Amino acid sequence: MRTILTNFHIIDEETNTIGDLIIEDGKISEIQTGKQQINKEDRNAAIIIDGRSLSPFRELPVLMPAFVDLHAHFRDPGLPEGVPTSEVLESASLSAVAGGFGTVVCMANTKPAIDSIEKAGALKKRSDVLGLVDLYPVLSLSKNLEGKELSEIIEISPNESSYIPLMLSEDGKDLADDELFLAAMKEAKRIGIPVSCHCDLGGDENNAIRRVIELGKKAGCHIHIAHVSTREAVETIRLAKCEISAKTSANVKATADTGFTLTCEVMPHHLCLTEEDAKRLGEKTWGRVNPPLRPEADRNALVQALIDGTIDAIATDHAPHSKVDKEAGAPGFSGFETAFASVYTELVRGHNTGDSDKTSIIDLRRLSSLMSANPARFLGFGSDRGRILPGYRADLAIVDTEASWIVEPGNFKSRGKNSPFSGFRLFGKILMTLHKGQIVFGQ
Repeated sequence: MRTILTNFHIIDEETNTIGDLIIEDGKISEIQTGKQQINKEDRNAAIIIDGRSLSPFRELPVLMPAFVDLHAHFRDPGLPEGVPTSEVLESASLSAVAGGFGTVVCMANTKPAIDSIEKAGALKKRSDVLGLVDLYPVLSLSKNLEGKELSEIIEISPNESSYIPLMLSEDGKDLADDELFLAAMKEAKRIGIPVSCHCDLGGDENNAIRRVIELGKKAGCHIHIAHVSTREAVETIRLAKCEISAKTSANVKATADTGFTLTCEVMPHHLCLTEEDAKRLGEKTWGRVNPPLRPEADRNALVQALIDGTIDAIATDHAPHSKVDKEAGAPGFSGFETAFASVYTELVRGHNTGDSDKTSIIDLRRLSSLMSANPARFLGFGSDRGRILPGYRADLAIVDTEASWIVEPGNFKSRGKNSPFSGFRLFGKILMTLHKGQIVFGQ
């Protein structure tokens, strides 16, 4: 099937142009830039989407690669049938596409925990049938997330297993036992996939990050640090990356850290909010998240780390909770539907919500890299998605960057209405999301 997207401002990590896009059978087949008109034969396309009709009174809408989330919680499998829950596969998927996401990695802290190939594969299969997003459940490092013995990661065979996860993670609990943690990392090295480390052990993010880096060097695997939130954590990661670069430049290959790779992510709430927001919301209830919202100095350090490339990606840590659970102190925020708009408003517009000159911290291409191209590369999709190029899959987000909106969590597609941005005026409205060339969300 042929789909035409005409009159769009096309942006990815390297592209910034006006043009048209032709999609054939779920793939981008051609990009026409400038004022070139759609060919006569193209008018026979099954679908033609004209950007001028989507925002007729403003600049052309932006066409971007759909976002790739390295860190989300779907809560599915969840509570027993008939028991109300804060999220299910369907509601989380609808929330993801409403936020412009096309590929999502979901964590294993479900009930029961996703600690086997069968459980992960079953959730993946259900998601594929639903057809809204590409969902990739992680496998936990230990059985039932108990930290006592390794999960079925020891049975994963890249050539034989029915499901191969794209990441491994113990979610919010790093393995306390160094030897078990190192054994899990060696399995990740064998399989060739990253370990997402949440560095919450003992509540000390900075020491936990130093620990996983040292273990990662011994294992020679890819360590991905989740939700970085402090100045000290940023500096530790920066120094470790400089060490890797220096050894690469000098062609030094020490046995202990051959193959060691380090990447990290940051969350919109840590980039845009501080501990003052947590106090306003209620530090033990609606403002509670792990790791917690930090002082302004930490937030500034995170922003600087985005600018200098220390931080590689922006993820959501989408953590939907019911009102009862949130008021009882459950940590986390629903993140899909405010992720792009919050960081676009804060970083690209420079927190400018008025009509005066904007002061950008990063540009839209850099934001696309952080939310699409970089995470796609980490997951092994570097030649398939995350960019707008011929041959790439047509996972796309159409955004009106001039439109502002008030965050009303009651309107979320997610069942979790717990947003720290409630009542905020944000810029950047997702108008449409395409998955494999099919419209899966539209305003």
